[in-house]
Amino acid sequence: MSTIVLVHGAFAESASWNGVITRLHEHDLNVIAAANPLRDLPGDADVVAGVISSLDGPVVLVGHSYGGQVISNAVRGDDRVKALVYVAGFAPEEGESIAELSSRFPGSTLGDTLNAVTLPDGSTDLYIRQERYHAQFAADLPPERAALDAVTQRPLNDRALHGKSAPPAWRDLPSWFVYPELDFNIPLAAHRFMAERAGAREQVEIAGASHALPASQPAAVADVILTAVQAVA
Repeated sequence: MSTIVLVHGAFAESASWNGVITRLHEHDLNVIAAANPLRDLPGDADVVAGVISSLDGPVVLVGHSYGGQVISNAVRGDDRVKALVYVAGFAPEEGESIAELSSRFPGSTLGDTLNAVTLPDGSTDLYIRQERYHAQFAADLPPERAALDAVTQRPLNDRALHGKSAPPAWRDLPSWFVYPELDFNIPLAAHRFMAERAGAREQVEIAGASHALPASQPAAVADVILTAVQAVA
């Protein structure tokens, strides 16, 4: 039986996958929502690689937002991983950072919403300002849910923002992409570009959806994951 490893991105946390997990459990799949540290790309990829190494049987990796870059760098030739699913996720080429990819096409308004917190080690943690979170990140969630998610969001460190990808796993593994029409973090043109470049088996664009796809569109996300699982079974 396949294990689905879900990797959240910045400004979210593992519970953002709850609606997706419920639907995957209905199909008797093993699911792990990994805790992505959001500190720096090599270290974050190490964490996910460690999760993979602890598993038996085939694995499908799923990454949301920055989590897409992490899954792209966490496989490292492990033949247990059979497929990659990008959920409003970054799929960088070697040497690219998510900062570069998000600014390559017009449309991202994320920078204007961020609050920077300087840490003792000299790096900077980035949060979306709580009053801007609903409109920026999760416009298709109810305001009450978005308000809670704004409080529980986990910050992205600037080292992760500018970390450059190693040779990505999507070069060698089949990939599926699902992304929102109204993403104000990653421009729609960037999603389409990355999916085409990766040779995606399937691209699913969700009309009217926000960047918070795992939380706001769990059925659509689960459907794409199930398609990938069935294709590589």
